[in-house]
Amino acid sequence: KQFDRSVTVKGLSQKEFKANIVLWPIKFAVASNDLNDLNKQIESNKKTIIEFLKENGIMEDEWTIPAPSINDKLANSYSNENMRFRYSANQTINVYSKNVELVRSAILNISTLNKKGILFRVNDYDSKAQYFFTNLNEVKPIMIEEATRKAREVALKFAKDSNSKLGKIKKARQGQFSISSRDQNTQHIKRVRVVSTVEYYLDD
Repeated sequence: KQFDRSVTVKGLSQKEFKANIVLWPIKFAVASNDLNDLNKQIESNKKTIIEFLKENGIMEDEWTIPAPSINDKLANSYSNENMRFRYSANQTINVYSKNVELVRSAILNISTLNKKGILFRVNDYDSKAQYFFTNLNEVKPIMIEEATRKAREVALKFAKDSNSKLGKIKKARQGQFSISSRDQNTQHIKRVRVVSTVEYYLDD
């Protein structure tokens, strides 16, 4: 029955790290009544944005350009006959980079292209930059060690308060790692968290 006496405790390890990857979708829209003119606007805007990226140190292998999405309003049975432009297009240039700070600096400067007539789509749910932390395996060992140490500190205090001695580990369970942003304004700072649950034997 001596081995029936035990205490279960939890230890938390929580640390903040800078994101090491950024995905930045640059979306713009153009409209025209002439399809050829629409395509010219798309190509002109693409060229201007690519020049901007190069000027800001973003390399060619860090962006991709999928085909634009073009809408013909006359082909839409629900379209308004008094529409101003028949054709509209949305184009995205996806920046995927490990140079997070470099891209963040470019994001702050992107508004300068508004003066060149480029209409960016900034309110779409998928038009905001996303930040990722992919070095979890590198920080796992030290965080598990810290969580386990904190759990043992709690168990030692419990044993002392109950006039017992802390024995060996009876059972241990590592919780799942979670990664979240610090807050909405600092998406590039990631908060990594893990909770370890450890059960210790208690001796008289």
